[in-house]
Amino acid sequence: MLHSDYTIGCDAHKHFSLFVVLGGSGDLVQRTRVGHVPGAIGAFLSQFAEGTPVALETVGNWYWIVDEIEEAGCIPLLAHAAKAKVMMGNVHKTDKLDAQGLATLLYLGKLPSVWIPPAEVRDERELPRTRMTFAKHRTMMKNRIHSTLAKYALSLDTASDIFAPKWRPELEATLQQLPDETGRCALQQLQILDALTDHIKQLEDRILFRIQTTPTIHLVQTVPGPAKVLAILIDREVGSIDRFSAAKHFTSYCGLVPKLSASAGRAHYGRMVKQCNTYLKWAFIEAANVIVAHRDHPNWRRKYVVHLYDSTRRRKGHSVAVGATARYLAESTYWVLKKSEPYREPPHWAPAGKRSPVSLSQEQARAQHGS
Repeated sequence: MLHSDYTIGCDAHKHFSLFVVLGGSGDLVQRTRVGHVPGAIGAFLSQFAEGTPVALETVGNWYWIVDEIEEAGCIPLLAHAAKAKVMMGNVHKTDKLDAQGLATLLYLGKLPSVWIPPAEVRDERELPRTRMTFAKHRTMMKNRIHSTLAKYALSLDTASDIFAPKWRPELEATLQQLPDETGRCALQQLQILDALTDHIKQLEDRILFRIQTTPTIHLVQTVPGPAKVLAILIDREVGSIDRFSAAKHFTSYCGLVPKLSASAGRAHYGRMVKQCNTYLKWAFIEAANVIVAHRDHPNWRRKYVVHLYDSTRRRKGHSVAVGATARYLAESTYWVLKKSEPYREPPHWAPAGKRSPVSLSQEQARAQHGS
């Protein structure tokens, strides 16, 4: 067995991985290509001492590779792919350069590593992630049926959800008014919608059975918007809130900040950033939409988050208002987890009729949650 003064870089592909081993002085010791056969990576790494670090990029198949690295007694370090490539500074791109670049960054202590959740958490996260995917498809099916009805000026005499069980007979009768082939397609979409709804319910039951409520999940639930299933998704994706040094870093990780382009004293804010944790982004936007849907209910009308949405919508429109609300929810989640305290309304916020002459700005509310 080789001693532990080695650093290893791994450039993983679909069918093989290239490993580069550097010695204690940073010199190249070994370069080996290992096929993606179960146990092969573990067998190769077993020659190194326990605790040997192995750098790996965030590729799509890193789960099982990390499992084999851990089983071999080595320490996997997942590198942020985009940042690592910039720091390597290679003009050319080859497997050898990528693997050696990761090993060199690891040797120098400069590897831009990201959090690797424990194996149990990696497994449990698939439940809420799959539910999220099904929920997106369910929304797509609903939108297609709405669009089909609109093409022929058909609608139901209700402002509520036309897919609710009490409206089902009227919805099916309305679909019968469509032309033959269009109606047939709409009915098939309705059947798919029913199947998705059933699978989502099964997943939710499994999530609630498999993942027990923890103190952090309970804290997330105190924030307006996230119900238990969304709170579980957020908790599993966040891991430890100590990974983030400030609320702005957490909201950026969630993709809830606009892209900034500034030059010569002028700043332009664009759409929300795309490089982010898409699951957290969806969860907070979904929670914001829950608030929008219930904002006229007496229990919600007096909350600050409803005031934030309404005031932003009047100035910027619905889409921007939902994004601002989602960002506020993410910031609030950061602080309740950081302080281990339940969510509280901003201290100087008062509902309509009790509001002070100068209303609380969004920035003040954020500052108070961060104080």
